[in-house]
Amino acid sequence: MPNAVRARATVAVGGALLLAVATANAAVAAPPGKYVSLGDSYVSGPLIPDQVNLGCLRSDQNYPSLTAAAEGVSGFADVSCGAATTDDMTQSQADGPIVVNGPQLDAVTSDDGLVTLGIGGNDIGFISIIATCAGESLTNPFGSPCTAHYTAGGTDQLAAAIDATAPKVGAVLQAIHQRAPYAKVLVVGYPDILPEYSNGCWPLEPIAYGDVSYLRSTEKRLNSMLAEEAAANNAQYVDTYTSTIGHDVCQAPGTKWIEGLVPLAPAAPFHPNAQGEAAMARALEADLGS
Repeated sequence: MPNAVRARATVAVGGALLLAVATANAAVAAPPGKYVSLGDSYVSGPLIPDQVNLGCLRSDQNYPSLTAAAEGVSGFADVSCGAATTDDMTQSQADGPIVVNGPQLDAVTSDDGLVTLGIGGNDIGFISIIATCAGESLTNPFGSPCTAHYTAGGTDQLAAAIDATAPKVGAVLQAIHQRAPYAKVLVVGYPDILPEYSNGCWPLEPIAYGDVSYLRSTEKRLNSMLAEEAAANNAQYVDTYTSTIGHDVCQAPGTKWIEGLVPLAPAAPFHPNAQGEAAMARALEADLGS
């Protein structure tokens, strides 16, 4: 083959390879189709400015909104709602006589490219757990009165509640796949609420020293269940716990990403503030890029 012909052939092959690589990279980088966000108050971002749905206490600075903007999705529907449980995926959610949100799964359709789900905390009684443990801490701040309350009779009530919630989460994931068969589905876990390496900060936050490890292990059990259900139902689990260690309720303002019983930044008690929602968005976006 003459040198000139060989050179042209080499350039042609090289150009074809570059075009193939560019096309592949473009396919990877292409934004997903419509993004639908489902879930509870850890998704909706209660009291974080700006609140765009007062019935559900939903913020436009929650992690789904931040992720939608970062990913450049072609459409976005956030139907997350404070106090939601797995039941509220298929039924309307009411606050007393007022319906505040329709069935969240109604927002999921066949043209969705991405669906995220953050649910489970209210199924095990998140609000009542916080109230119970805060009250019990006053009786024995250096003991473990809340642990004793939830394990009375030799049965761990919260562990049992998590186990009972698992098939409900699985059913929601199956329903998402049925409605959006081409969507990428991710289950977003809960961030670090209590200190990972200490016994808390009573009385600053009213959780007895001996109860911190129990509640911490309960949250980890909940996250593990969510990861298992994601794996069993063709979904991806997003770990928001690891990246938020060191930003729990006991940290100083500016460092804490989870507000305490008396929030020092706009957020609901024992919920992520704007920094916490941003951290959850980063974890989600990192997994979307993997």
